[in-house]
Amino acid sequence: MRALSTAATGMQAQQLNVEVISNNIANMNTTGYKRQRAEFQDLLYTNQVKMGVSSSDANTVVPTGVQVGTGVKTGSVYRITEQGNIQQTGNSYDIAMQGDGYFMVQMPDGNTAYTRAGNFSVNGDGQIVTEDGYTVSPGITVPADTLEVSINAQGTVQATTAGATEPSNLGSLEIARFINPAGLDAIGDNLLLETVASGAANVGQAGAVGFGTVLQGFLETSNVNAVTEISALINAQRAYEMNSKVITSTDEMLQTTAQLK
Repeated sequence: MRALSTAATGMQAQQLNVEVISNNIANMNTTGYKRQRAEFQDLLYTNQVKMGVSSSDANTVVPTGVQVGTGVKTGSVYRITEQGNIQQTGNSYDIAMQGDGYFMVQMPDGNTAYTRAGNFSVNGDGQIVTEDGYTVSPGITVPADTLEVSINAQGTVQATTAGATEPSNLGSLEIARFINPAGLDAIGDNLLLETVASGAANVGQAGAVGFGTVLQGFLETSNVNAVTEISALINAQRAYEMNSKVITSTDEMLQTTAQLK
């Protein structure tokens, strides 16, 4: 009976669904995290009676036929890039992205990664870096005698140094946009890599047409909604239970068949 394997695919699909939901819940407090959602597709069908075939010599045709499905498969697990909430921190090097765009990070291997997590700091050389010490593009260095750092909505970094009457311009943070941000490859540590699916990065300045702005002293929180995730978890659990019930019922039917004399 195909119902056994069909229901098994349903249980496997819901298991993956729960794994995606659990990852969302685990990252509820991860800065800049974007929640994910699993999407499913039906598997191949077997045609016991094909629609459209001739049913008599009078040129009548079968209108619908008999198709039996073989289960479900995971179509995709995609990232939902809607804006997270903005939370004030008071830290001069915390920067929230409002709108479309990603901060650019220079990786040790020379590649460029992208992130929405703006919880930056400065290293021993005065460079603005991520939590892991990776340089935030384009590599802005804060002077050692800096008294105050200010970052405007366009990402321009200025420093007020001892003895100076006017703040000095240190440069502007680079912002990247993608035509399909859901196609970025997540590699952990709040970092994403460009792929063929995401398209090439469009680099520009914050506040330009199509680009978001930045906000100093704030961070973008995760866009995970606890109520939504718990509701999805309940639905996934019920779907898993119903598929397991199908397997139990099919097993009972096979047992009855085996006992026939």
